[in-house]
Amino acid sequence: MPKQARHVPPAQLADRLRPLLLQLSRQLRREAQKSGLSPIDSQILMAIRQNPGAGVSELAQIEQMSRPTMSVHVKRLEASGWIERAGNGHAGDKRRVALALSDAGSQALAAVRRSRTDWLVNRLTLLTPDEIAALNAAVAPLDRLVRLNP
Repeated sequence: MPKQARHVPPAQLADRLRPLLLQLSRQLRREAQKSGLSPIDSQILMAIRQNPGAGVSELAQIEQMSRPTMSVHVKRLEASGWIERAGNGHAGDKRRVALALSDAGSQALAAVRRSRTDWLVNRLTLLTPDEIAALNAAVAPLDRLVRLNP
């Protein structure tokens, strides 16, 4: 790595990364919508897939939204057939209902993933081997960046 790249001020790097990440995020949201899911639908379905058995309160906390707002989304997703109630999440607590993806929800998420992956693959094939290597090297620090606690 060139010496000058090691000493880029964080504010300067943030100014360069932010618009690119926003554009990438917008494009990936558009790809999700092509599969029939709104961005929030796909986000909640992914949260349920990653947290099997989670209830409305847990999902609200994970997605950083109010419980009533999450409840509205969950009811809509259930009415659409993308999620289902999987029984009580905790023994003895009849108020808490565990949620799971339905087969239709799993298929919808798979379609979103395929659409997004296809879009990325099509773009990556236009890059040089050095550019692909640079992006590959950036994956680990970007992953760490998004996983850091606030």
